[in-house]
Amino acid sequence: MTNKTLTTIAFALTLVFLYSLNFASAIVVDTNYITIYPGEEGKITLKIDNNENFDIEKVSASLLLDNLPFSSIGSSEKDVDDINEDDDDSASFTIKASSDIKPGDYEIPYLIKYTNAQTNEPGTKTGSFGIRVSAKTEVSYSVDVSGSAVQNQQGKISLEIINKGLGEIKSVDVQLTPQGFELLSSNQVFIGTINADDTDTATFDVIFTTTAPVLKAKVTYKDFENNAQTDTVNLPFKVYTQEEALKLGIIKKSNTGTYFLVLIVLLIIWFVWRRIKKARKKNNKLRGEN
Repeated sequence: MTNKTLTTIAFALTLVFLYSLNFASAIVVDTNYITIYPGEEGKITLKIDNNENFDIEKVSASLLLDNLPFSSIGSSEKDVDDINEDDDDSASFTIKASSDIKPGDYEIPYLIKYTNAQTNEPGTKTGSFGIRVSAKTEVSYSVDVSGSAVQNQQGKISLEIINKGLGEIKSVDVQLTPQGFELLSSNQVFIGTINADDTDTATFDVIFTTTAPVLKAKVTYKDFENNAQTDTVNLPFKVYTQEEALKLGIIKKSNTGTYFLVLIVLLIIWFVWRRIKKARKKNNKLRGEN
């Protein structure tokens, strides 16, 4: 390969490099990252930097919201002042997320139109920016008693965790503090993830010691934004005395004592009958000998 050929190749590569630098400089668009909730509004600002070596005019910015669960409050296209070389300007939009949007991260495309002030040639810049739709955490609780809720008897209590929000909650953990009952199982239950519009339960084996116990628990979890949350739960519930439970038919009266008494009476009768039978047999024998 001759020196002339090498020089030609080097010159060509230099031109490509300079062209790529010019292409990379062009129009640069930056935006603020926002988080909004379903059915709510948020403000987006597009900052447009003119890194070209010429002024641009007739600048406009548009959000391309077709087929996306967002709408623009006002126009989705804004005119921007002329932007001189190495200068910048911005355009702001207010968008609203649909009420039934699924929480998550979304990409919103944009289109920048402009005209080269020197050559009067039109130009465009396309791209997209990220936005997060979050979910407000809405958790409620209820208590349920399985079996007979009778004082001094064994039963089960369950804490139901209801996720009413639009986003899942994760790493759900329940730690119980006994109040009016004795625990027969572990006081801590790890549940994990509860999806949106779903429920899960933590169940404990107990012996009820009073008629007015309280399910007292600390519930920890991470919300949709992965932030740690702690709820303190205090849910009173009813436990019946033996007499109340019998009257209400919650439990049936035990006949064990009656059965035992009848058995004792029968044994006594049988014993007395055998004694009488033996005495008669003995008397009959003595009469026969006489």
